[in-house]
Amino acid sequence: MIDLLGEKTLDVYINDVAFWKNMPLKVWEYTISGYQVVKKWLSYREVGLLGRRLTPDEVKDVANMARRITAIILLQPRLDENYRLCRDNAYKWPSPGSGPAP
Repeated sequence: MIDLLGEKTLDVYINDVAFWKNMPLKVWEYTISGYQVVKKWLSYREVGLLGRRLTPDEVKDVANMARRITAIILLQPRLDENYRLCRDNAYKWPSPGSGPAP
């Protein structure tokens, strides 16, 4: 697991006292379409934008998001292998015009 998630972690602070402790750095840095998922999600929920602090449900959402990203990272070797198996064993469709006419 360490080989996939790495040894480095960080604490992600909500405010001066509340934070998510030991979030794996690879989870924090995980990107989709060039955006860090957790960081981007939190940026849309800053007090200055919303005019309020995060709700308890939103705090849970971040923890759940981190868990899901962790699962994706841990599944990556099996997902990659599954892709290779599908790619290498895909049915080879005949080229248009190479088969019998209907």
